[in-house]
Amino acid sequence: MITPAFELTQDPDFLTIIIKVPYARASEFDVYFEGEDFKFYAKPYFLRQLTLPGRTVEDGREKAFYNTDEGTFTIWLPKEVPGQYFEGLDMLTSLLAPKKSRSAKPLVEEIAASAELSEEEEEEEFDWEIEQTPFEESSESVPPLQHPYGFGNLRSGVFQRLQDELSDVIDVKDPDQTPADERRRRRLEAEAAKFEPDHYLADFFEDEAIQHVLKYKPWWVDAHKKMTASQRESHQEHDTHTFVVFSEDEREQLRKFTNKSYLLDKRSRHHVYLGLIDLLLAYCYEICVTEGDKNVESSWNIRKLSATLCWLESFTCIHDVLVSFGRRVLCYPLHRHFGLVTRAFSDTVMILQLGKAAVLKCLLDIHKIFRESDPAYILNDLFITDYCIWIQKIKSKKLAALSESLQKTTLTKSHMGLELEELEAAAVLVQEEENALKAAGTVSKQQLLPSESETSDSEESSSTSSSETEGSDSDERESSTSEDGEINSFQGTLEEERTAPLIDCNGLRQGTNTSALGVSEEPAEVSLQSASLPGKLIEELEMQIHSAMRLSEQPEGLATASCLSQEQEGNPVPEPDRFSEDTAGRGSFLEVSSKPSPLLFLCSTNED
Repeated sequence: MITPAFELTQDPDFLTIIIKVPYARASEFDVYFEGEDFKFYAKPYFLRQLTLPGRTVEDGREKAFYNTDEGTFTIWLPKEVPGQYFEGLDMLTSLLAPKKSRSAKPLVEEIAASAELSEEEEEEEFDWEIEQTPFEESSESVPPLQHPYGFGNLRSGVFQRLQDELSDVIDVKDPDQTPADERRRRRLEAEAAKFEPDHYLADFFEDEAIQHVLKYKPWWVDAHKKMTASQRESHQEHDTHTFVVFSEDEREQLRKFTNKSYLLDKRSRHHVYLGLIDLLLAYCYEICVTEGDKNVESSWNIRKLSATLCWLESFTCIHDVLVSFGRRVLCYPLHRHFGLVTRAFSDTVMILQLGKAAVLKCLLDIHKIFRESDPAYILNDLFITDYCIWIQKIKSKKLAALSESLQKTTLTKSHMGLELEELEAAAVLVQEEENALKAAGTVSKQQLLPSESETSDSEESSSTSSSETEGSDSDERESSTSEDGEINSFQGTLEEERTAPLIDCNGLRQGTNTSALGVSEEPAEVSLQSASLPGKLIEELEMQIHSAMRLSEQPEGLATASCLSQEQEGNPVPEPDRFSEDTAGRGSFLEVSSKPSPLLFLCSTNED
């Protein structure tokens, strides 16, 4: 036989049961209900036992309808007390439990003790603080071999068998041999060593991405808005189908759970409730930072942020839960911002106020995340599956009282024990100093820059000075050009005289035409501007001339007599030729020019 999928809804007068039986024989089906019992059969589907949360009555108003297209039976059962509210219609695992096994009582127990415990559990008011007892040193020096952990500390010895598989899931080493106090001490040391001030300050000052994810609104925010103030303050279970809707996959998972009963003493129940807060805080952080789009890191985030899962921690008060979660948010994930801690805090309060249906939906999502993660599936067996079954059986007023206690608890940065406020104050001072230095540098640059008028005046003066400079430079260039021209012309003349062939003075005596030899009969004046030539150049020229030419004395009588006779006759003294002929035949010479000249050039006589 196949257990069919089903769901329950209600209105003030009727309890509605919708059963999905595709390909069933509609002509053959049986329905039985009486009081809190309901049974259904349509081959091959059989709903053997459904224990209703309230009583129904058979008074002729009951009816059923079969939808052949969808393959569903819809059955309306009249309530025995019209207007009565049936709690826990979404807790399918609890509804499928046989009526005799719904109690958490063991098969064999002392009746009086059981009655007292049940009455105490119903009427006691949770203060969510575990009673502290002074430490008493045990007479036995040998510690117990195994220390419990898991849901309600009901498991032990699991990690001895699965040490290799669980080494990547939890941080505590050898948990079976590590007591709870030692786990807590190691956890605090690991968190202090993992905290990075640079990472925290980077997220503190550059929080654009964090502010963006803080604006995300998960499904429980809208559901919480739909609840009225009176509904939130009351301790009665509301119509969860209105605020919380389970998907078909979630319903299927609820049907797969095996119904269990848990024998928990007062201390264990406190551990379970506080562990539930720790799980919801980690889950709310993950949904916020991923904006509901879970990824491959979701499993790591949830188990790393929950000390209950990662260190098998057993908390003693709500404040310790919040401090542990806050420290781990600031040490491990990618986004380490205190605003994410407070956001997860407020989201957890909303979920608890929505009731156990909302809590169950979150636990089912965590179960799915761990189920799809290879190493983390072990945590479902240790914690999450038991939480999903247990939450369906608790009273709604317990969650309401838990949400009130959580809402009254305060959490500040100073509680983290990581000197966050000191770090932020120091970082703000450094930032202010940097801004002051930048501002001072900007002001000094502006002071160094001239005003517009000063700039224009300086431009005019610079243009005037540049024009004057250009004029003086042009004059200097012209003067230097003229001087260079004179020097170059004189050097050219000297070069021509040096390279010209020597004149045969004997040829001149024999009547050789000087013009044919390229020598002018006019006296050629060679005037050396000694003032314009460097002294070194003159000395080199003199040495070259002395080496190539010979100086000879002019006969005193010739020049003197010729000049006197001409002066006596009244004729002007002619300019003597540079080259003149000696009638005595002693050779040719250059006559001294009347113009001042530092040198006298003579040609050497060619001897036959």
